[in-house]
Amino acid sequence: MKAFTRSGVVLTAAALSLSLAACTASNEAPAGDSSAESTDAAMTELSGNLQGAGASSQESAMDAWRAGFQSANADVTVGYDPVGSGGGIEQFLAGAVPFAGSDGLLDESEYATAVERCSGDGGAYHLPMYISPVAVIFNLEGVDSINLDAETIANIFDGKITTWDDEAIASQNAGVELPSTNITVVYRSDSSGTSDNFTDYLEQASNGAWPYEATKEFATAADQSVGADGTSAVVDTVSTTDGAIGYADASRAASLGTVALKVGEEYVPYSAEAAAAIIAASPLSESANGENDLAYAIDRTTTDSSAYPLTLVSYHIVCSQYEDETERALVTAFEKYVASEEGQAAAAEAAGSAPLPADLSAQVTAILDEIAAA
Repeated sequence: MKAFTRSGVVLTAAALSLSLAACTASNEAPAGDSSAESTDAAMTELSGNLQGAGASSQESAMDAWRAGFQSANADVTVGYDPVGSGGGIEQFLAGAVPFAGSDGLLDESEYATAVERCSGDGGAYHLPMYISPVAVIFNLEGVDSINLDAETIANIFDGKITTWDDEAIASQNAGVELPSTNITVVYRSDSSGTSDNFTDYLEQASNGAWPYEATKEFATAADQSVGADGTSAVVDTVSTTDGAIGYADASRAASLGTVALKVGEEYVPYSAEAAAAIIAASPLSESANGENDLAYAIDRTTTDSSAYPLTLVSYHIVCSQYEDETERALVTAFEKYVASEEGQAAAAEAAGSAPLPADLSAQVTAILDEIAAA
């Protein structure tokens, strides 16, 4: 975040032409298929270059979204720089990109800056586009899965538990042969929404064992710790370090060992279904910028074992109004595709994410319809 430059992230506005074609009896969508109906009712021809930046957790899904949208809009090029949530927000607020991907929410000062960055006085909105569990990943030969509660995870990541055969770990994993290998904590060194979600889980669920506030900038007192810049670097470092433990979007866990979290009286492995369950039970944030700002305050303290509390909602942060009509049209058309049933299915296949509920997808689309050009 501190090393932000605009190098390679230039938004170019190209000509935009709109042609509307009314539905005929031969091209009407089947009853009940709202996404097909809206597509047929107003076909939009777009051209131009749309650039975004932000959360690396969205990278696999974003590749699928870009491919799907560009396939339907041959004259549009979509780029995305997975620099992390903090870097994406900074680029968005600086006006370098028209949307940012973020696993964390804008803070009070960033909301204020967004009013200056966006046309008009409406500021920016968070639109939830990607729901995914965050996996606690580890590299321990012969061990594929272990059970841990939030308090133990907090003590590991803060350096209070330093070996894998510690009683706090062993007592939750009867029958698992745990070595005396030293634990190496691997964390995100960049400003990261994944870190924000992970530390929010530790702060809420660890019964006070995590002494820090939730933040995009990870802090630890662990002597044996390694910082890594971005999701890929965290996964690579854990993969090549015997005894390492880290955290990453579950789509990137690959063949690493993963932790089942204690929820209530049971241990729950990550899954898209369990991630969706925790979102359905969570309210919107009190700091949200009005009813069109869908920023969630996730409840990590649930005892419902059908839910996985270490879940991130990754957003696309957009302006409530854009200076240029071409930019507005490109942003809103792309985001409608991302939120659509087709776009969410593409992300689920590529990244294992949980598709948005139909009512939430419809709400996002309605908000995008209200975004104007100055």
